Amino acid sequence: MPVYEQLTEKIKELIVHNVLKSDEQLPSVRELALELTVNPNTIQKAYRELERQGYIYSIPGKGSFVTPKEKIDNSRRREELMEQLKKVIAELLYLGVPAEEIRETVEKTRKGGKGT
Repeated sequence: MPVYEQLTEKIKELIVHNVLKSDEQLPSVRELALELTVNPNTIQKAYRELERQGYIYSIPGKGSFVTPKEKIDNSRRREELMEQLKKVIAELLYLGVPAEEIRETVEKTRKGGKGT
């Protein structure tokens, strides 16, 4: 997986699990690039993708911030994820994972666990 995608997924995970709070400022592109020792263009690409998906917003001259949950228009993303989830569940069932185990994993994840 490309570095910018790894970074995008990690930041989304931090937002989803409330490690990064609504309206919290993210590190600048330069700061994060230095900290992670990656090209600033990689950070910028990840930030652009997060903004496209609605997880963050930018204020010119100020930086990037976490979008409050109530302001995210997530209908399209929800549909995409539900389709992915259906495919994953179908494959798990095909591989012999009991439906009850899938339900338990969903419940653990909902309660903040890792789901495994």
